[in-house]
Amino acid sequence: MDFLKKLGIEGVNAGTSTGLHNLESKEVIASFTPVDGKKIANVSITTKEQYEQVVAKAEEAFLVWRAMPAPQRGEIVRQIGDKLREYKEPLGKLVTYEMGKIHQEGLGEVQEMIDICDFAVGLSRQLYGLTMHSERPQHRMYEQWHPIGIVGIISAFNFPVAVWSWNAMIAAACGDVMIWKGSEKTPLCGVAIQKIVAKVLRENNLPEGIFNLVTGDREVGEWMTNDSRIPLISATGSIRMGKEVAKTVGGRLGKTILELGGNNAIIISENADIEMSIRATVFGAVGTCGQRCTSTRRLIIHESVYDQVKERLLGIYEKITIGDPLEPGTLVGPLIDEQAVETMQAALKQIEKEGGKVIYGGEVIEGDGHYVRPALAEVENHYKIVQDETFAPILYLMKYSTLEEAIALQNGVKQGLSSSMFTLNMREAENFLSAHGSDCGIANINIGTSGAEIGGAFGGEKETGGGRESGSDAWKAYMRRQTNTINWGDELPLAQGISFDV
Repeated sequence: MDFLKKLGIEGVNAGTSTGLHNLESKEVIASFTPVDGKKIANVSITTKEQYEQVVAKAEEAFLVWRAMPAPQRGEIVRQIGDKLREYKEPLGKLVTYEMGKIHQEGLGEVQEMIDICDFAVGLSRQLYGLTMHSERPQHRMYEQWHPIGIVGIISAFNFPVAVWSWNAMIAAACGDVMIWKGSEKTPLCGVAIQKIVAKVLRENNLPEGIFNLVTGDREVGEWMTNDSRIPLISATGSIRMGKEVAKTVGGRLGKTILELGGNNAIIISENADIEMSIRATVFGAVGTCGQRCTSTRRLIIHESVYDQVKERLLGIYEKITIGDPLEPGTLVGPLIDEQAVETMQAALKQIEKEGGKVIYGGEVIEGDGHYVRPALAEVENHYKIVQDETFAPILYLMKYSTLEEAIALQNGVKQGLSSSMFTLNMREAENFLSAHGSDCGIANINIGTSGAEIGGAFGGEKETGGGRESGSDAWKAYMRRQTNTINWGDELPLAQGISFDV
């Protein structure tokens, strides 16, 4: 395919950025497209020896990168953004072909990368510290922020490039270097990005060890989480994985940014703009075939409009176009693999077993690829299957009668990523956004749970992990804070008025 050629994707591709690619003698990961199940290409798996060389090169590169003034680092990030603009079309197609999201979403993911580059360029001139008044005369106190070192990035298949950029571009502006392990389900996306970034580094005579790639399964990720040379691990994935990462990295007193599961809900009030809420619900529930961490899983509907909303959803779901995500007009592409299909089918059976009712969809669509029909189900919030996140297009419908009940249902799960309420009533909206409202890291009014902008800090509470990436002041997680006090007088007064004469 032409877009693979433009990105430099070959039959066998180097999955490690060390330059030691004796590909014939190494194990490989085969990348298969969920579009039709065909093999795309192989990617070599990082060996332990190569991993050690990657870390060594990253340590060397850090000494160069941290010494560059932050605005100069921002200039490199700007050039990366321009290079991504140049490759947006083929890269968007690769994301679609290897992951399965529709082409518009693939292009949107690349645009997120471009946007975060722009954000990081501005950030490179805004790494502000505070100046504080000292209680001691002729003293000045201030704080400054320094690069933390090597940042380990472990990302998931559903956003195979954007989540890396949220971390990497911010960390780069801060003066850090990166080691990235992407998902073994989408390894070619990592290869393509590494090639693009390496071009920019070479053009600027900078060490390629600033941005590093490793490829493999859980074992490679464990090398990173156990490695005390990597002070920060940013990991995106399941709650189970996140708990292991937190335990391992915390055990060596390292730092983590965790972006884990979501069980996101939309509340539709009797005061809502129903048509607007329906559009947001459908996009949130079936977009990316329900494989976003911010996908809408639960729909909490006021009893007075429940039947109206239900009937509108049934009518829309019957018309959703499912198929090749590269074809114009397709709204829902495939699930990532056969295991995801089986997980969805098991969840649908569990819904019925626990007393719920699947009222539409869920069928496996016969043929090549991993296609399913998005499902609607009437449930109760306390069902175990509802409490657990199923990474598939299943939307749970439930009723509420009072605002307090709706907020309790929204908060009544162990995850806390994204939440939304549709209402034209100001009091309801402000209640939802207040301290006794949504307990999620993201809370929206009259927009859905998906589609966060890069300018805001992205992340969630409870078992979502508490991490924050991308915008706002999330940059502080990639740096170490240092408090400085300067005595410019000729005496040595002590704090708290302590007298200590010698």
